[in-house]
Amino acid sequence: MTAMTTVRLHANGLSGGETVPRLGQGTWQMAEKPALRKAEIAALRLGIELGMTLIDTAEMYASGGAEELTAEAIAGRRDDLFLVSKVLPSNSSRKGTVTACERSLRRLRTDRIDLYLLHWRGSPPLSETLDAFEELQHAGKIRYWGVSNLDVNDMQELAQDPRGKTCTTNQVLYNLTRRGIEFDLLPWQRKQQQPIMAYSPIEQGRLAGHKGLREIAQRLNATPAQVALAWLLRQDNVISIPKATAEQHVRENHAALTLKLGADDLAALDRLFPPPKHAQPLEMI
Repeated sequence: MTAMTTVRLHANGLSGGETVPRLGQGTWQMAEKPALRKAEIAALRLGIELGMTLIDTAEMYASGGAEELTAEAIAGRRDDLFLVSKVLPSNSSRKGTVTACERSLRRLRTDRIDLYLLHWRGSPPLSETLDAFEELQHAGKIRYWGVSNLDVNDMQELAQDPRGKTCTTNQVLYNLTRRGIEFDLLPWQRKQQQPIMAYSPIEQGRLAGHKGLREIAQRLNATPAQVALAWLLRQDNVISIPKATAEQHVRENHAALTLKLGADDLAALDRLFPPPKHAQPLEMI
């Protein structure tokens, strides 16, 4: 089996930095169709067996249903995993964050969340959310905290708070068709030694049907999805969390770890999906 490569979490202000799998598993849009439940659980379990032990979920996904499905999939394997969940902005006051986390813990059937994220920025001040994250850490209910969907200006503001140095990651939309972060956010986070967690790395499956990407994939004896993932996986500070609801797709995603893109391949991808030449608003889906 291909050895899983890892990414080190941001370590400033922490006693060392923990490593996590470079390739994890997402659960967005899981637990929405009962007919798919068995297949979704089987896919997550296969991913765990293949070393994709970082699992990302959120209280928003299927209104908590994705957390419950995750709990079923990881039963008996909790200590082998790195669990990520998120608090909704509408719940991100100090009290609201603590309460939301406790609900997530019950749905996940665990006593701790490894990484707890603010899903995106809402009306409560960031300082209130950080107060809650500190409280949850002291109680042992979360191990690390981070953010999601924050642009460079938000990250710079967060860094002004002394506690901001212990933010471990920023989970954002990043794939071949969504490269805006390469102009400013990604370089800023690299300077902070803070990895990006890329959600929708295959653009919710749409890249799998891209004609130009398919031509490159054929030359490499790979699938378009594998090329899209390999393009992200080659970057030292990027964690990718594709969702797969079928075991075949889990195996495809895992095989992207061994796909090497040469200089000609990367140049062809840049022609198909040009990097940004100016700052762009952070994209979300």
